[in-house]
Order: sequence, then structure tokens, then C-alpha cells
Amino acid sequence: MPRIRNSALAEAIREAGWSQEQTAAHVRMVAAEANHDDLTRVARTNVSQWVLGSRPDSKVASILCEALSRRLGRVVTPAQIGMPGALDSARVPLSAWDVATATALADLAQDGGQGMDMTRRQVLADSAYSAAGSALPPDSWWRTTFEEARTRSPLTRRTVTTAHVEALRDAMAYFSRQDQRLGGRTGRSALTSFLTTDVAALVSARVSTEQLRTDLLSAAAELVYLAGWMAFDSGDHAIAQRHFDIALRLAAEAGNGPLAGHILRAAAHQAVDLHHPARALELAEGSLAQRRYAQAAPRERALLGVVHARALALAGQTKEARAALHRSENDLAQADGAEAPARVGFFSEAALAHETAAALRDMGDLRAAEAEFRHSVRTRALPYARTHAVTLGYLGAVQVRRGYVDAACATWNQALDVIASGIQSGRVYDTVVQMRRSLSPVLTRGGQTASEVDSRARELLSAVG
Repeated sequence: MPRIRNSALAEAIREAGWSQEQTAAHVRMVAAEANHDDLTRVARTNVSQWVLGSRPDSKVASILCEALSRRLGRVVTPAQIGMPGALDSARVPLSAWDVATATALADLAQDGGQGMDMTRRQVLADSAYSAAGSALPPDSWWRTTFEEARTRSPLTRRTVTTAHVEALRDAMAYFSRQDQRLGGRTGRSALTSFLTTDVAALVSARVSTEQLRTDLLSAAAELVYLAGWMAFDSGDHAIAQRHFDIALRLAAEAGNGPLAGHILRAAAHQAVDLHHPARALELAEGSLAQRRYAQAAPRERALLGVVHARALALAGQTKEARAALHRSENDLAQADGAEAPARVGFFSEAALAHETAAALRDMGDLRAAEAEFRHSVRTRALPYARTHAVTLGYLGAVQVRRGYVDAACATWNQALDVIASGIQSGRVYDTVVQMRRSLSPVLTRGGQTASEVDSRARELLSAVG
């Protein structure tokens, strides 16, 4: 049977203003971001075959849809580009705002669990981070979600006690420490298993008081957020995005504005790291809206503010970014002695300096960025090894851009010493990859020291990844 030309795909490519070669290049970029190395060789000839009617598999369709969604500024589905089929029926919603939280928690088995239908699990594995995403919920959604959760009937006869909530908080503290010391790939599967069993069961159970209900849902939201953060740190960006959505709904059900802001801040940080300025700015501004910033503790306000500054810097809004950095610094200055949730205990002077440096780097102020990265290195506490390694990696990259090759090599040697302690992190892996890329043009100028750093970095990549 002769193939029928895919006019819907041809029209989408035309609307995007791309040639077939450009389409292939964007597919390769999204595929690389989603760690689909087998698709990084997609070429113009592949796109030509798709337009002529050849049907790629679901993974290719998902990546192609995401590339077009980013270009067109709206969600593009396989059906809209002439590729309907199993992917559409199994496709996971881009937000978790329209699902029951107990069901959503059970479905987190997508992260390596065995409880999910194989077709759906494959679709999730094939997905890419959605830069188009969904618009943030309207004000009415937050009120409705809270009231619906407050009057929801339990699904089991089990009764939640304060001991259960304390157990969830203890789990949050434990898994958070492992993430900070050894990276997001450490303990992540254990946390996912805990969420899909114990936490899902508790969210479905009876609660005796309104305070216990909000405490339970807040604790559950923090754990889902942490699992999302660990997925982000591991480079599993679509899974991280899904977790942040579910965590946000749980925070809304608890009526916990500052926690909702914290989760939106994490999603904004992810968008910044993936270089999606419009999405980053939307999420960062959402983290500051309503009660999310106003009711937050000073330390958390500082964290929300500095990520907003980074989004502004990435978007080219330099004046606004500098103002946001100043506000964040003032907020952190008020944090000493003020009560704050445990989730922001990591956000210290060193953490602020790191994020400030990254914003300044993105604004092109490399001299100031180097000074802030140095300040972060000097003041960073030992438990935060993963971030310390990333800070050192970023500092070396700025130094080499400023022409200080010897200083960069010394900094990178420090970073490699930290990484060798056993960190398992996608972000650290990317930092080492970037280290080698930055070294490549200056290897001859750096002499033996640069060659030794490059050799160490190459050897560590196999261990970190």
C-alpha cells in the first residue's frame, strides 16, 4: 500500500518556520536533553520520510511533539501532527491538577516501579520535559482544590496518627541528607517505593482533625517534591516535572502556600537549568504570587527571590534581575533567629552566593560571578557535597572564560576531589562534561596540568554517570 503524505506534520513544520534540516536539529537537541542517545543522529532524511508518510515509533513522536511545542508555544500532540495511536491513549497529562492524589502517588511507579502497565511506563520513559507545560492554575483552582480535599471521603479504614506524620518528616530528613551528600541517584528508588506504598496508603486513610489532615498532606507533598528534585538532579526531567505537578496539588490540598511556592521554585530552577526562559519566568513569578511569598519565612523568601532573579537573568531582564538579587540578599539577612521549615535549612549564605553567581554569569558579568562563586566555595558547609562540586565546576568554567587557565585547573581539581567521594548526580555529570569542553580549546596552553585534569575528568565520568 502506498504511503500517504503527512500533511499535518508538514503544516506544523511550516508553521514553526523550520526547514527539514532545522527540524532534525531540534529533535536531536530535545533527544539529547532527554538522554535518548539513539535519536541524536536524526537527520533531514528522517524528517523527509516522516512527512512522506513513514510512521516513527512512539518515542520519536514524543520528542518531535516536544520540539514543536517549544517552537510554537503550545502543547502539540501526536494526533495533531498526523501520528495518532498508542502514544495518545497512554499519554500522561502534562499537569497532575486533574487527578486524585492517591492515584497519582501510586502511579509514581513510573520511576522504575513494577506496578504500572508496560505500555504506559514506556510512554513515560520516552517522554521529554515539556517547556510549554500547562498554564499555572487560576486563583479559583487553589480554593476549590483545598475545599474538595477537606471534604473528601477516606478510601480505607486505616486512621492516620501524629506518629505517621512524624515518620514522613523523618523520611524527608533522611532522604534529603542523602541527596545533598551523594546526589539524586542515591536512594531515589527507595523513596519512590515509599511514596507508592506507605505514603499513598496514608493519603487515602482517615484523619481525625483538620490540623492532622493538612500536616499529612504537607509532609506527603514535601516527599514527592524531593523525589522530583532527585529526578531533576539525575537528569530525568520529564519525571521530575511530573513529580513537581503532583507535589503542587498536594500542597494546594493542604492549603500550604509557602510550600506551593517552594515547589514552583524548584520547577523554575529546572527550567532555568534547561534554558527555557519563558517557562522559568512564569514558574518563578508563580512562586512569589499570593500567599506563597508573603507567608513564607525570610529564608524561604530569599530562596524564591534568587531563583526569580536567575529566571530574569536568563530572560535578559538585567535590571530586574539585579533588583531581585538585592531583595533576596535582604530577605536572607533577616533569616537569622527566625523560624523556617526544615526544607530550606540548606539555603545559607553559600547557597545564595552560588545562585547569585549563576545569575551574574548569565548576565555576562564574569568578574562579579567569579567573586560570588569564590564566596560560595569559602562558606559552603561539608554536608552539601553535591552542590559544592557543582559550584567548583561553575567557578572553573568562569575562570577559563576569563583567561585564567591555571586557576581553572586548580579549581577543577578540587571539584574532582569532591566528586570522587561517591556522588551519583546527573548535574555533576553534566558539570564534568562541561569541564572537559571548556578545557578542550586551551589544553595546549594549560600544559601538563590541564592534560591531567582532563584525564581525571574522563575517568570520573564513568563513575558519576
